[in-house]
Amino acid sequence: MKRIPVGLLSLGVLVLSGVAIAQVGTNDAVLNPNLTSAEEISTVPHISAAIAAAIIEGRPYLSATDLDAKLRGAPLSDEQRAEVYVTLFVPINLNTASDEELQLVPGAGRRMAHEFDEYRPWEGGMARFRREIGKYVDDEEVARLEQYVFVPMDLNSASSEDLHTIPGVGDRMVHEFEEYRPYVNMAQFRREMGKYVDDAEVARLERYFVIKQ
Repeated sequence: MKRIPVGLLSLGVLVLSGVAIAQVGTNDAVLNPNLTSAEEISTVPHISAAIAAAIIEGRPYLSATDLDAKLRGAPLSDEQRAEVYVTLFVPINLNTASDEELQLVPGAGRRMAHEFDEYRPWEGGMARFRREIGKYVDDEEVARLEQYVFVPMDLNSASSEDLHTIPGVGDRMVHEFEEYRPYVNMAQFRREMGKYVDDAEVARLERYFVIKQ
């Protein structure tokens, strides 16, 4: 089959046994640097056309710290870089993100980064995130924070609704994910998905999955 370009952002709600359990946080305002055009990136505060072009050139960003490393080479202060992340951010894996990565989440700080780490593993997806983090902040702040995070899903059992929550994934790629089940390891995933998208996109997609034995 022909290679396909990265799709447009497609967010949804997961349905498992009739219960809605989102795996990827609902995102209404934060741009993903792996998917967003240079023109859109240039609308972010402090991002010039030259910096936007450099961000595009550095794809894929497999962690928030990867993007941070790229922007540390740009003419931005620490405060400006933090302001950039409010609207341009690489979603973090709640189960594996480093302490440094957790603290890059806008407005999280050390205390909230500690809470993110405290509740690992995040079984139950974003429903549990909302419940646990809702003990410390109000619903509005929980909704803001969830734009920056995700919980990886099982590649073999995730529903079509699950798969559609992955940023940049549409119907065609969901079909390919399901077509090659069962997956025995990530090497198989890389090999099969590499028939449709390039290595950079395979690496970006892989972040959203685990294979449960």
